[in-house]
Amino acid sequence: MFSKRSVSMTHLRHNIARFAIAVAIVAIVSQSAGCAEFRAAKAEQLVQKGDRLMDESDLQSALAEFEAASKLSPQLAIAHSRKGVVYRRMGNYGPAIDSFSEAVRLSPDSFFDTINLAQLYHFTNQMFDAIEAYLHACDLKPDDFDANLNLGVCYQQTDDPTQAVERFEKAITIDPDRVHAYVNLGVAYDRLGKYYSAIDAYKQALERDSHQPLVLVNLAYTYMNQDRLKIALKALEQAVIMDSSLAAAHEAMGFCMLRMKRYDQAEEAYQKALSIDARMPSALAGLGSVEMIKSLNNSSRARRELALEYWHRSLEIDPNQPRVQRLIRKYKQAPAQPDTVLLGDASSTEP
Repeated sequence: MFSKRSVSMTHLRHNIARFAIAVAIVAIVSQSAGCAEFRAAKAEQLVQKGDRLMDESDLQSALAEFEAASKLSPQLAIAHSRKGVVYRRMGNYGPAIDSFSEAVRLSPDSFFDTINLAQLYHFTNQMFDAIEAYLHACDLKPDDFDANLNLGVCYQQTDDPTQAVERFEKAITIDPDRVHAYVNLGVAYDRLGKYYSAIDAYKQALERDSHQPLVLVNLAYTYMNQDRLKIALKALEQAVIMDSSLAAAHEAMGFCMLRMKRYDQAEEAYQKALSIDARMPSALAGLGSVEMIKSLNNSSRARRELALEYWHRSLEIDPNQPRVQRLIRKYKQAPAQPDTVLLGDASSTEP
């Protein structure tokens, strides 16, 4: 049987052992924390070195430093962000997206990383990811002009003109003197069939910069959508005076003349457009319509074949033209009439 003294000594030894274990654990934790702090400090030094190399345009060496920093301290958001910057400058958009995505995950409040990620998604046509990233950017900085404008462009490109209008109008309230916002707003209103609002937006753009021939082309198309052909023609004539080398202006002139049934002038305008840009599918399609109408008027088989040739050439350049496909199906057999179908189906009506 143990004495009271021997029991106390046993407890004392156990307590000493437990204390030693606790001290060891504290030492390990302290050492681990110290190592983490050391790695973080070292990673930040690597980032600073990478920044200097990037300033010297030594992108490959800078990337190596940022890569080392991100491996040494994976939670250091700035290391991933810098990798994204370098990859973007190199044109390696996939790795740039991955790097900025990780930076945003680690630092969700970083507007810089979020807007870069949105722009890369947009540039690589990943539209719905771009919209999500732009929305996040707009949450971080609601009054950023470019974030709102680019979000509107994404909505425009995903066939959502209603939300596009909302974003373009927001951009205009942020900076009412930026021409591009009014131009994009005009396009969105035109797609919604709100032609008077579209015209007003285009005119607002021209008030801020009168030398905008492409804006005049868009304005002319909106007038044509209202069947206001004479005023559309005046806008196009002004656009051609501003820039006679603008193929889009001559192509639009051809379409306007086609709508006015001035076929010789339409043909001349389309040919002018093609002399500037031989691979302009809308001009080829319009020229085909002119030739087919003339073939129906004088029963010319040669013109008919030429019209079909123009349409086929147009589809070779841009296969996504359902109107041209319908025209080929309709007219590849026996001659048909009247020519009003051609006027309604001719492509290139959208600005």
